[in-house]
Amino acid sequence: MDNKYLGSRTIRLPRWFSRKHKGGADPFQLSVISDGGEEKDDYMDDVPDGSSEMDPCFSTNDLRVFVGTWNVAGRSPVGSLAVDLDEWLNLKDAADIYVLGFQEIVPLKAKTVIGAEDSTEATNWNLLIGKTLNDKYGCPWLTPLVNPIATENYHKEGIFDSERQPSISGQTTIPMREQQNQCSKYKLMASKKMVGVFISVWMRKGLLEKYNIAGVKVCSVACGIMGYLGNKGSVSVSLSIDGTSFCFIAAHLASGEKKGDEGRRNHQVSEIFRRTYFPRLPEDGDSLLPLTILGHDRIFWFGDLNYRLYLEDNLARHLIRQQDWTALQKFDQLREELDDGGVFQGWKEGNIEFAPTYKYSSSNCNRYSGGIPSRAGEKQRTPAWCDRILWYGKGVRQLSYFRSESKFSDHRPVSALFCTRIEVMKSSNPRFAAIPTTFLSRTLRKTHGQEKATEEVPSTLLSLIVRDVEVSPTYMKACISSR
Repeated sequence: MDNKYLGSRTIRLPRWFSRKHKGGADPFQLSVISDGGEEKDDYMDDVPDGSSEMDPCFSTNDLRVFVGTWNVAGRSPVGSLAVDLDEWLNLKDAADIYVLGFQEIVPLKAKTVIGAEDSTEATNWNLLIGKTLNDKYGCPWLTPLVNPIATENYHKEGIFDSERQPSISGQTTIPMREQQNQCSKYKLMASKKMVGVFISVWMRKGLLEKYNIAGVKVCSVACGIMGYLGNKGSVSVSLSIDGTSFCFIAAHLASGEKKGDEGRRNHQVSEIFRRTYFPRLPEDGDSLLPLTILGHDRIFWFGDLNYRLYLEDNLARHLIRQQDWTALQKFDQLREELDDGGVFQGWKEGNIEFAPTYKYSSSNCNRYSGGIPSRAGEKQRTPAWCDRILWYGKGVRQLSYFRSESKFSDHRPVSALFCTRIEVMKSSNPRFAAIPTTFLSRTLRKTHGQEKATEEVPSTLLSLIVRDVEVSPTYMKACISSR
């Protein structure tokens, strides 16, 4: 019987899988958000990251991802800021990907909050960032941007190299040669502005030539005044690098240090989870790309999250003078959320070994606002770590977490450097398309009625099952035995 089975030329994998695995409740049920679509139950099934290490068709590579956040207090970028930007981006220890989130790139006044979006400040920041990244490596931008970066959905189709162009949904494509000098080491991948919240994602040119970068999309969620204005909220970028999906969320949450204000921030976080959506597009083809935040493999959430300290002002300032960051963190609202499994259940943050980043008295000042004796016209604010960087998902290791000392605004910029693992398909056969592993088991359940995808099935086989590809028993047996 076995010899006859193995002697057949091909077998249909879905039939094999349905015989091999029967039903069973999913142990990874998630009650918040996922890409379930029409499913009644939400799941985030995950093939363990280590699976690809033994998989004959996958290899793993490490990328360095820099994530930074800065509330610039409504100030426009100036040329002299390049020195501060250089320090913040830590270019002595260059990364493969730079993801920068800003808050208040415009003053939060009625005109800017209610009026039409103006991309001028976003363009100015992109120009300065691009110049800073590329000047460092002897490739100055000799040609300025002819057209501003659009603030609508920004997508890239297929493999992106120096001869390809990104497309902007509903708008005319902007030639890359007009945007950036061809010798530039870093390329702008996505840029999105919503009132004062702004995200800018840059990638080393070598990565664009080495990997398949797909599904570059953006989304904004306004949850400020009345729950729907853009003075507070988030802008997000989704993209996939070969078989691994990434989501970057730059957020600006509700301010306030009164008791109960943390509840408003928690509610806004829940709204951002619920309302962030990356729709399917025709150019996605057969790719199974994420729809929601938690559908991604590697997720980074950063910004002026505005969580404060449960501590009286004079005691907080005393611990700051003592530089006792461990003691001070015991009173941190966000750390309590992380420890107690609140809205950021399962998320991680590196150890904070720097002074609170807010609120400084004014620009060009190294003194916290308020205190005793207070100065005339100065706001009384207890110093706090408002500016934070969190991450979620396997295959992420934080290398550093620090603040910079620019006095450009009343916030100090914060940054973190990560080492992230990505899965790369070894085969060049297009039928073996790299699919983010987060979605394989979910798609399997939807298309083949399976209730459980077990760890016995390699991610390579799952990707073939989803595509209903015929595979020889020898290949299938080799994949399973390699586990």
